[in-house]
Amino acid sequence: MGLLPLIFFCFIAFSNAEMSSKIGINYGLLGDNLPSPSRSMKLIKKLKARSVKLYEPEPEILKSLSKTNFEVAVMVPNQIISNISSNQTLANEWVKTNLLPFYPKTKIRTLFVGNEIFSYYTDQDKKTWFDLVPAMRRLRYSLKTHNLRKVKVGTTCAMDVLQSSFPPSNGTFRSDIAVNVMKSLLQFLNKTQSFFFIDSYPFFVWSENYPKISLDYALFRGGNKYTDPVSGLTYTNLLDQMLDSVIFAMSNLGFKDVRLAISETGWPNSGDIDQFGANNYNAAVYNRNLIRRMTAKPAVGTPARPGVFIPTTIFALYNENQKGGPGTERHWGLYYPNGTAVYEVDLSGETPDYEYKSVPPPTNNKPYKGKIWCVVAKGANVTALGGAVKHACGQGNGTCDAISPTGDCYEPVSLVAHANYAFSSYWVQFKSSGGTCYFNGLASQTIKDPSHGSCKFPSVTLSG
Repeated sequence: MGLLPLIFFCFIAFSNAEMSSKIGINYGLLGDNLPSPSRSMKLIKKLKARSVKLYEPEPEILKSLSKTNFEVAVMVPNQIISNISSNQTLANEWVKTNLLPFYPKTKIRTLFVGNEIFSYYTDQDKKTWFDLVPAMRRLRYSLKTHNLRKVKVGTTCAMDVLQSSFPPSNGTFRSDIAVNVMKSLLQFLNKTQSFFFIDSYPFFVWSENYPKISLDYALFRGGNKYTDPVSGLTYTNLLDQMLDSVIFAMSNLGFKDVRLAISETGWPNSGDIDQFGANNYNAAVYNRNLIRRMTAKPAVGTPARPGVFIPTTIFALYNENQKGGPGTERHWGLYYPNGTAVYEVDLSGETPDYEYKSVPPPTNNKPYKGKIWCVVAKGANVTALGGAVKHACGQGNGTCDAISPTGDCYEPVSLVAHANYAFSSYWVQFKSSGGTCYFNGLASQTIKDPSHGSCKFPSVTLSG
């Protein structure tokens, strides 16, 4: 999952029986402390997952999956899409190398071509936009050639493919891709009976629109209702609103029958001080209610498509400590890297709520008000601080003037003390333009003022 709030996917069609039974899990690898593939298979089985989505064709994991009954999705990297689009031999070789050695023992059922390609805007990125469907066609031909006929082809899209999403009936794709790209993509999905998959994260929409949207509405607990003034459809939760905005966008392009599925959704179990609502309690409530809804029989669907099963895959298997960006990015897991559960959850939907262990109530469901500093994280690798300080101080704007030999914060003369100031100063200057208090895991936020004597640390002030 990137930093974008919503991500869309195209996926395989399942029978109603398969779709209603269990929910899948996203298995990311951006951590340096994750369990082995064999240990991971045991944990996924414990979750009672239906399927596993991989972000790369990692051979050891694909081999481990051959010993399970999980349906598997694999992804083609963004950077080779353009090459594949004009080279059938390259498409054939990719399939032969990355899928054929594991099929059919590993139940590979979906091949995603790229990840969020419409979220990038360089000239090369835009070329990839238009090379996407040709690449999908070549890969589908390769799959048929190698007799991998059960594997569907799709792609992933972020929320920014939509130009408008509110009210849901006004859902439309961006003008720069609607006719030139999305129409041909939907034609491909319609013809091959693939799904348009959406990664839908109510957490981001709720937090960015606080307090206009209630937390209960985002967590499937009621709170309020919303009636679309055009369609007349009434919504009782935020996820349905987001799903229907995509359904209407497809319909407005003339593709009202392309099925929708969720390839990523979830709720962060922790985050930075300035990221309210990210906690174990809300994550447990969201995912348990989501599972109950998506495994219900008969299917619930959405207001625009009632009674239709929506295949769903939760993000993610683990908290991944090497993901960049804000703290929430590293805290979506159902498991900690040591293999213990963050909270109890059953992806089959068979466990009643009263059998789950209670989760401590949240303490950060409202925005924090006050000052925050960015300092060296507890347990950080001190030998790596030098490079991080050099980066922070190399951005100009007098970021580190105070820790120069004539500055007020030069003393105490230590790498950690200077890093504390450099991190805070950098974050204050660049937070508004996307700078984070992370520094590859070396920094963390604090509400304790590190200022001393005449040395005054700059801080970010949150008004709540």
